[in-house]
Amino acid sequence: MIDEYLGELDRRLHGCGRFKADLLEEARDGLHDAADAYRAGGWSDEDAQRRAVADFGPAAVVARDYQAELGMLSGVRTLWKLVIGVPAMQFAWDYARILTFGKWTKLSTPSPEWYMVITRVSHGAVFLVPVIGLLALLGIRWLSRRLDGTGLARFCGSLIALAVGINLGSLGLLIAATGVVDVSRLFLSVPCALLMFAWVALSIRLVVLARRSWGGYATIVA
Repeated sequence: MIDEYLGELDRRLHGCGRFKADLLEEARDGLHDAADAYRAGGWSDEDAQRRAVADFGPAAVVARDYQAELGMLSGVRTLWKLVIGVPAMQFAWDYARILTFGKWTKLSTPSPEWYMVITRVSHGAVFLVPVIGLLALLGIRWLSRRLDGTGLARFCGSLIALAVGINLGSLGLLIAATGVVDVSRLFLSVPCALLMFAWVALSIRLVVLARRSWGGYATIVA
């Protein structure tokens, strides 16, 4: 009965495999400890497992709580990627540009005023995204005693979606504008091109993680 119960929990939970395995292992230990206690009290193995499962609670209810915890663990990991990864990509690209290309004055084409506005907006987004991430991490800690798991997951998911959207939108806008002004600027050097591809890959990965966060929230409220 314990294995069947854990199997049902497993089917109901969605999220990072490692975090999910840890939660299921925690549930397995608790169920087996409870069953051992009932067996020590004279109950048969089948009855001991049945009572342990009944005490643990309906799978649907337990899965709801576990899904909230799973969503928070995944959300916090995503937030740290936003806080560290996005500015690291910007600084790495700028450093590579200085070492392998040089000053912006070496560009062969002029930069229109509208393009300079877009670059300033993009650079501002690089600093705004980690700020949102840090505020979310601090907010999670502060709200953990004031909101239930569902409310906390919704708060976390909303800020992740906001930060990821700002990062993806600003990066896409910058790449598109650069392509219009002078596509060769996207390939100032091999390191710069590789870092740009890495930044795009990271941004797409963050979108996937943000969608998982919202998917986990939908699972909680369903």
